[in-house]
Amino acid sequence: MNLNLLRTKFYPTHTIGQLYIETEFLCFTLEDVVREVVDQPVERWKIKGETAIPYGLYRLKFEDSPKFGPDTITLRDVPGFDYIRIHSGNTPNDTEGCIIVGYRLNDKTNFILPGTTRTALRDLKQVLKYEVENTIHIARSSNQKNNSITLKYHQT
Repeated sequence: MNLNLLRTKFYPTHTIGQLYIETEFLCFTLEDVVREVVDQPVERWKIKGETAIPYGLYRLKFEDSPKFGPDTITLRDVPGFDYIRIHSGNTPNDTEGCIIVGYRLNDKTNFILPGTTRTALRDLKQVLKYEVENTIHIARSSNQKNNSITLKYHQT
């Protein structure tokens, strides 16, 4: 199964995106601030626990996490990052470099609306758990037309 995460809104404290299963919208995402600098090593621009992972294509695996429990969705082989998970949460304080999912955004804060995150995570796991191979492509969104998604690939 291929997931597409389109980063759409960039704030001083966090980044909002839209998560698609192939081309079908599933939910919103909340990540840390995008600090990536093209052609620079991760160590130069990463602030530990406060930086979104680089744009790219990553394999997804279910792993046991001491913090989030069994069957935690984990992104593999992320340059300069370890233990990047997709999990529940509501604010940038909950991310630590990970991806938070939820069905609705708070109109005032642009954070994930409480009460929507665990359901979104459960539904995402349900979609992925029967697939042999899962990936996520993280990109900056471009214009969306005719109910299809367009990915703007990050050039490196």
